[in-house]
Amino acid sequence: MHYMSEATTDSPNRFAASTLTSGVPRFSDAQLEHLARSQGPSAAWRAALARGACAAAASADGDFAVGLHDDQGRTFLAVDRFAVHSICYRLIDGRLHFSSRADDLAALPPQATIDPQAIFDYLYFHVIPAPRTIFRDVFRLPAAHCAWFEHGKLTVAPYWVPRFDEVARPNFKELASEFRHLLKDAVSTQLDGGKAACFLSGGTDSSTIAGMIGEAAGRPAATYSIGFQAEGYDEMEYARIAAKRFGTEHHEYYVTPDDLVRGIPSVAAHYDQPFGNSSALPAFYCAQMARADGVTRILAGDGGDELFGGNSRYAKQRVFGWYDNVPAALRGGVLEPLLERTPLGTLPLASKGRSYVEQAKVPLPDRMQMYNLLLRMGPKQVFTEDFLAQVDEADPLRQQRAVWQQGQGASVLNKMLAYDWRYTLAEADLPKVCGTAALAGVAVGFPFLDRALLEFSMRLPTDYKLHGLKLRWFFKEALRGFLPDEIITKKKQGFGLPFGVWANRHDGLRQLASDSLHSLAGRGIVRRDFITTLLEDHLPAHPGYYGEMVWILMMLEQWMQHIDARAVNAA
Repeated sequence: MHYMSEATTDSPNRFAASTLTSGVPRFSDAQLEHLARSQGPSAAWRAALARGACAAAASADGDFAVGLHDDQGRTFLAVDRFAVHSICYRLIDGRLHFSSRADDLAALPPQATIDPQAIFDYLYFHVIPAPRTIFRDVFRLPAAHCAWFEHGKLTVAPYWVPRFDEVARPNFKELASEFRHLLKDAVSTQLDGGKAACFLSGGTDSSTIAGMIGEAAGRPAATYSIGFQAEGYDEMEYARIAAKRFGTEHHEYYVTPDDLVRGIPSVAAHYDQPFGNSSALPAFYCAQMARADGVTRILAGDGGDELFGGNSRYAKQRVFGWYDNVPAALRGGVLEPLLERTPLGTLPLASKGRSYVEQAKVPLPDRMQMYNLLLRMGPKQVFTEDFLAQVDEADPLRQQRAVWQQGQGASVLNKMLAYDWRYTLAEADLPKVCGTAALAGVAVGFPFLDRALLEFSMRLPTDYKLHGLKLRWFFKEALRGFLPDEIITKKKQGFGLPFGVWANRHDGLRQLASDSLHSLAGRGIVRRDFITTLLEDHLPAHPGYYGEMVWILMMLEQWMQHIDARAVNAA
């Protein structure tokens, strides 16, 4: 469902009853929670505003987006700490309009145009991070932010910033017991009384949710898994291990290249702006399978890696961080001159040392972008000269540095986690699951993002999350005996999509990709010679790597074609 409204400063009572509320906010104040249950969330939000905008937003847990106008013509907007739900806004002639979708606001007169900077951001991040959207002058409220519009002035501010207060003398047994209890409560809170179900990739997070549903609901979960007939991409074996351990009602579907050809246009068009997370298609077919089975709400395991230290880049960046412990005289007087400024650095063994030093010298968060696909290919090789003249290539890194600085005082690992709460969860993984589940007609819940679990994770010692180079050490040890050993020790994979491999083998998928990319080149955004080289040379040689670039360009063009058709139909 789409929601749209507007606020005005010159008609204070006109929109007094206009609201947008989505999600399920849970208020810590008993009176506010009573209002929410008896009169609806909007009544509770209005009462909470007596404390101020930021205090009102901070008073709610759960997942939510809210937009409302009070009887004095003021407007309040807020989204939850991870932006599970979304709200966009646009200021036109002194009026603040808001909607759950950016494209609805863009369609208001005067019609908003496409922002070249947003397209650059899309190829950089594979999504368009808030507050920017694909449209000029249409903005999306970032995670954990609220907005207040009064007397023609709009103020946007964070109402919550992560603060890590690590336990000084941790007791593993007590913490493990508390963790298990919180997990069960979080899962129980997310169930809606219907068929208890979850995605099951066979990874640690989804397997944990599947098992906890059994404990919370008192009956086994219904689990839904996606597979691929492509070597190195299918982990159905692990999903079956988890399903057997917890006795789930297990369902499987193998996505095919034909499914992608059918599904790509509809998934691209469903989003209100270009969205390039390639796991969206598998997630859609998984949610569609659950919906056909009578599921109305499905639980997802997103957040476990980002709260408890499970992504491989955390260990990788710790290795680079060790370089800071090398005495400055040795770094600057011996290692760097030898490896970077003499032929020694080009020798096979020494070249790895040179690469290590070159990367270790780059501070975070900049270092994490050294493998950025767009940057490695080169913006000048990807974009046309005219397009690049309209964008600021340094802006994405400035955005990331600002988010990184919010973690002042935290350990490097915890700063990386907080950074990922914004860029991995709020901007990519949660929109992927929420968007595709909505397209399939299923609601979705995220137990790992429960506030009590979030606060618990911020108390855990850094060493409990990344123990040496062991990822999510505490999480796995606390659940040892509950989860199958095979899943605890497996490498992370998820619903990875073998798009590049299939695009080389399947005529229909290759044609869809080729037509989309050549059409995009006709818009003057990307270079025609780049598209030719990408499709004819790079993709066949390295499908896993360059397939990602083909995918994000294809999804951009598919979305643009949808917008073109919408404009024609509206004319």
